[in-house]
Amino acid sequence: MAKVFLVRNRRKRLEQGHPWVYQSEVERIEGEYEPGDMVDVVNHQGHFLAKGYINPQSQMIVRILSYRPDEEINQEWVTARVRQAWTFRQRFLPGIRSCRVLYGEADFLPGVVVDKYEDVLVVQILSLGMEVRKDWLLQALLDVFSPRAVYLRNDVHVRGLEGLEQDKGFWYGESETEIEIEENGLKLVVDIENGQKTGYFFDQRENRSAIAPIMIGWGAEHGISLQPVEEEGETVMKPVDKRGKVIKNPFWDGAEVLDCFTHTGSFTLNACKHGAKKVTTLDISDHAIETAKQNVQRNGFLHRVNFVVANAFDYLREAVKENKQWDVVILDPPAFAKSRGAVKGAVRGYKDINLNGLKLVREGGYLVTASCSYHMSPEQFQETIQEAAVDAKKMLRLIHWSGAGLDHPKLTGIDEGDYLKFAIYEVTSR
Repeated sequence: MAKVFLVRNRRKRLEQGHPWVYQSEVERIEGEYEPGDMVDVVNHQGHFLAKGYINPQSQMIVRILSYRPDEEINQEWVTARVRQAWTFRQRFLPGIRSCRVLYGEADFLPGVVVDKYEDVLVVQILSLGMEVRKDWLLQALLDVFSPRAVYLRNDVHVRGLEGLEQDKGFWYGESETEIEIEENGLKLVVDIENGQKTGYFFDQRENRSAIAPIMIGWGAEHGISLQPVEEEGETVMKPVDKRGKVIKNPFWDGAEVLDCFTHTGSFTLNACKHGAKKVTTLDISDHAIETAKQNVQRNGFLHRVNFVVANAFDYLREAVKENKQWDVVILDPPAFAKSRGAVKGAVRGYKDINLNGLKLVREGGYLVTASCSYHMSPEQFQETIQEAAVDAKKMLRLIHWSGAGLDHPKLTGIDEGDYLKFAIYEVTSR
């Protein structure tokens, strides 16, 4: 194999477990190779460090597959990696039927993502090295999962950075393109053909469950209390409003919630499941709202949800002007910073929505906020939220902080794994 020599004065990222070699780290390449071939990566003295596939067109010129010089990369190796990834999910998510089953570098198969929706797999191949070995990948998926169908979602712009064309469609078998899955005991329909990414975002599974404790206990804040009431000759405890009128709504103690950037309605579903009284569900996409509505109806929550098609930035500003308030405000936007140069603009965007979101939280209520921009560090995200709180004249108490779920493991030694930041703050005035 060809050898990629690294520069002497470099940060020892590879030795710390980072799975990429950047163009700027390469001193020279010795030997013949074709783009996508396996190469050895050596230090400036020629000592072996790792092996991976090379693509001179990409800024990540080598993606690492192995740290063992004698390890052969073949069909059996790929199948073993896929099986290892699935065994990991079955251990930490026992009984799971729908989740991310292959997470690229974090599962030691760089440049490929596979999501499992019941018995259908959706695949994104994001690197040239995996593209030229895609037959091995397909055979591995068939051997490990025996799926009914495999759908390719190679319609992402990052393939262009690898010199690859975009396409999508069935790779193996056939199935419907709208698939019902279950998550956190809720039923959802996922559009694998036209939905964002592969159709659904599994990375927030545990975070969606984390909102459960803040969905009930709001009766007193809404002027409702339990009072003794005479009913058919007996005294029973009933929820009663300030005028003494008995409340018949079974969700009288539930939160009033604003869910922005709802996508498929996943946070709305979890809010309703855990007792929310009323949820205003917002997205700029008609398709997203229609999908969310179908999911809400499928779970029997339609009478508790109000759907709004609107730009979240505009809606939040207008809601502040109209003095609207909710017990819980949820902000789960798409990535605002898709490159390092976009971070400054992204910070302004995150501050804008969180500033107005904070103003819309009732006293003692909660802000649920997230960022999936991996170019924005966790520290920078927290600082941005704090700056928004200062401007909104609010005090924040951090209740919950987390990242991506168990099916999105993170390699230490690679900062890019901290892409998802998720927080729940208690909000009070100052």
